[in-house]
Order: sequence, then C-alpha cells, then structure tokens
Amino acid sequence: MARIFITGSAGGLGLNAARALMQQGHEVVLHARDESRFADGGEVRDQALGTVVGDLAGIAGTVRVAEQADQYGSFDAVIHNAGVYSGSQIFAVNTVVPYILTALMTRPRRVVYISSGMHRSGTPDLQGIDWTNAVGRPAAYSDSKLYVTTLSAAVATRWPDVESNAVDPGWVPTRMGGSSAPDDLELGHVTQVWLATREAADSRVSGGYWFHQQRRQPHPAVNDAAFQTELLQALERHTGFALGPN
Repeated sequence: MARIFITGSAGGLGLNAARALMQQGHEVVLHARDESRFADGGEVRDQALGTVVGDLAGIAGTVRVAEQADQYGSFDAVIHNAGVYSGSQIFAVNTVVPYILTALMTRPRRVVYISSGMHRSGTPDLQGIDWTNAVGRPAAYSDSKLYVTTLSAAVATRWPDVESNAVDPGWVPTRMGGSSAPDDLELGHVTQVWLATREAADSRVSGGYWFHQQRRQPHPAVNDAAFQTELLQALERHTGFALGPN
C-alpha cells in the first residue's frame, strides 16, 4: 500500500486518480483551493487519509500547502496535478507550484508531473518572464508545460533515488479541458496512477514523458542539461528555494 499526495484533487483528473488509487487500497491525501471545492467528490474525501486546503496562486500559500502535506509524514508518491489553462496564474500554478512543492516537501520515492502535448509548442526562452505574470512576457500554457516537463527531467537527473516522470493525460473532457475535448476521460488518469504505484522501482522508467503508459519523445529542450540548469536557476531566484542536491 502506498501513501500518495495529489494536488488539485477535488475534481477532474486529480479526483479520478484519487478514486482509482483508493479502489486499489492506497492511502491518498487530497488537496483543494478551499473547502467548498470538495463538494464534487464527497465520497472520495470521506475515504481519504486526509485533506490539505490552500491556494496555490502565490508562494506563501504554496509553502503552507507543503507544510500541511508534510504533516502526514513522507509520501511514496506525489502527483503534481493542479493546473490552469488560462489567466494570469499560468506560470505560477503550472510551473512555480510544482517546483516549490518539490523543493520543500519531504522527498518522496516518486513524483509525477502533469504535462501536455502542447508543451511541444513551448519556447525554451526564459528571457522576459515574470513568474507572477504581473509584467513581462505574457503567460503561455504551452510554455508552462514545457517548463514543468523540463523540471521533471531535471529532478530525475539530480535525484537518481527518486523516480520522476511527466505525463500527458490527453485533451480530456474535464472542467479545464471542456466538454468537447476528444480524448478518453477514463484513460486520463491511468498513467499517473501506474507511475505512482508500480511495485518495483526501475531507474529506466525515471525521466520519461508518457502518454497512455507509452514513453514518448518530448520537446528537445526537456533533456537539454543547460536549459534544465537555466530553468532551475530562474525558479530558485524567483522563489528563494533551491532544489536540494542528491
């Protein structure tokens, strides 16, 4: 039995992943921005090991989420599911939040970051980015997903004792994806559940970019060591938190 923390798990893919994990007998800690968000998955919340409530739109709130999650002890896996598609918080939620949680939480055995096929349209140019999107280059969803996919690869390189992977769940009909999204909702959470709970550790699995349990080739910048370093340095400057050594 594994203990797993899932951000943004009050609805959509995060809730579906939590439900599937609990059905398999695992312990799950849920997260939502506020208590009212748990209304859609009341039966899952009732079965959960616990809940964490906190707004991920800012650094201070994300730090508090990390502190709350750590109160449940160490996790076998963390699924960084929370994300937004539009608005002023794209960089903050999609890239900065998983970086802070990775840097601050007790190191799990496995981490899973939610990417997107749209990351291939992102640009590996960090010039002009204001991670709060108050000024500077406008936030782009594709950029944010390129960066979080690169973060996943960087973690796999720097922490060889941690299995770190990125997952493209497909364009599925969730609240964020919209009702007309063409991909299979039921398959949207399967890969992250599998990566979080595989029985045997395997270093060959770490550092992958996955779609429906198949390893795919990501944007070339993802595995570029120089870009990984540049991204981590930019995130450290912005947050004040460093990704620890192995």
